[in-house]
Amino acid sequence: MSLNDTSPSVGGDHEKQGLAIPAVGLDDHVSVGSGPSFEKGEIFSLQSVDPALNAKMHLVNNAIDEIGWTGYHYKLFVLNGFGYAVDSLLLLLQSIISGQVVLEFRPKFQAGLTIALYLGLLFGAIFWGFGADIIGRRTAFNISLFICSVFAIVAGASPNYATLGFFVWASAFGGGGNLVLDTTVFLEYLPSSKQWLLTLMACWWGVGQLVAGLLAWPFMSNYSCATAADCTKANNMGWRYLWYTCGALVFLMSVARITVIRLKETPKYLLGEGKDEEVVETLQWLAKKYNRPCSLTTAELIACGVVGTSKSTKGRFSISEITVHLRGLFLTKKIGWSTSLVWLSWTLIGLAYPLYNVFLPEYLKSRGAQTGSDSNYIVWRNYAIIQMCSIWGPVLAGLLCEVRFIGRKGTMVIGALVTMAFFFAYTQVRTAAQNLGFNCAITFCLNIYYGCLYAYTPEVMPSAHRATGNGLAVSFNRIMGIISAVVGIAANTSTSVPIFICASLYVLMAAVAILLPFEPQGRRSA
Repeated sequence: MSLNDTSPSVGGDHEKQGLAIPAVGLDDHVSVGSGPSFEKGEIFSLQSVDPALNAKMHLVNNAIDEIGWTGYHYKLFVLNGFGYAVDSLLLLLQSIISGQVVLEFRPKFQAGLTIALYLGLLFGAIFWGFGADIIGRRTAFNISLFICSVFAIVAGASPNYATLGFFVWASAFGGGGNLVLDTTVFLEYLPSSKQWLLTLMACWWGVGQLVAGLLAWPFMSNYSCATAADCTKANNMGWRYLWYTCGALVFLMSVARITVIRLKETPKYLLGEGKDEEVVETLQWLAKKYNRPCSLTTAELIACGVVGTSKSTKGRFSISEITVHLRGLFLTKKIGWSTSLVWLSWTLIGLAYPLYNVFLPEYLKSRGAQTGSDSNYIVWRNYAIIQMCSIWGPVLAGLLCEVRFIGRKGTMVIGALVTMAFFFAYTQVRTAAQNLGFNCAITFCLNIYYGCLYAYTPEVMPSAHRATGNGLAVSFNRIMGIISAVVGIAANTSTSVPIFICASLYVLMAAVAILLPFEPQGRRSA
């Protein structure tokens, strides 16, 4: 069975020449050349689908483990983390500026920017997700942040609401695939002993939010108009300064991606493309650069046979090519079940968290809670404090996911249920101090779940189709963000029903996490 009916048979001429294909199952251990044997199996086996790819993946994983953690991985952790930071920065930036933009431009449809942002993030996730599987990780990694930065800077000069909406959309399109690209690129270079760092990398999400909050503190406090009646561009420059500054930061990040690391195509992407020689060249280059052993040879990979193609015969940019990658996410019943549940998890969190942001402030106000301050200084100070808390959720998640009997699935269950408990408790908030405390607690606990889900998603998807599956998962999240924006306009925000619905969604997320068929702890991505 191959991924399309015109692909070469697995093994091809190598079988005719008498070269045996190693049957590497989940618990088999293959040594790399004369090097050491690495006693870890893959998260799932492709032996019944593509035995050549299954054997080669095991050899490449062994080689990556043999090389181990290097300075290259430190750079990847930081530069891929920039993508996380940009995604969260864009989301929070729109939330921060929306009030002042409405005062200045007085649009008839006030949720326009929110919808433009989520549409940009949605199209970005789909485009860069499929693109990374079709044209490779390297190209998408190098240009996505640059596109984002250019439109972010220009957005600050927008003369009207419609123009701002377009630039917000374009900036989000450039940055929208980073959650897809960053986890995929980092994972495909990562030795198995450090795979938990994929969860920790989500702390950069909090860094992006913190940067946005810290920059908003002086700009929005000192350069914002008070009412629509006297609001002009001259006395409302704060949100523009914020876009200029954040856009410039993203531009510096995009330059660093090209100059600091000069990313080579990931070995697992090359493996799916059948480029055995380039796989070995990349790994040997990494080993030589950091004085590490790497005993993998091209001959060993060739001896495994010819992998079933993950490409369409009708061309890279055809509908058939897209179909190949979609089918690749359902290679077996177990992989298909996993893909479906992961997508459901992203859909649920995509609805629950934005609704919380939409409904809770109005609900508390309707109950007579004095949860805020008229002082701009206090408002933006609290923003910064809350975002600081978001950094530490993924740190705890990274530690929990390596604890025996907890793992990735258990970490997501804990994160979802504790977040649910704080959601229910939050309905009783009545003071500003309580509001700040519960916001910090919810942000921290929510990022335990989110951080682990970010890492789990690429871990349990086949490498040749990883970016596609990851991109579609994030896309479902974005679609729910659009729906929540529309619901927030039409629904009654003073009733407690939406609050309890949001909290109940977290119970459902915990149940879905329990049902996930794969536990990556102690296993290697395939």
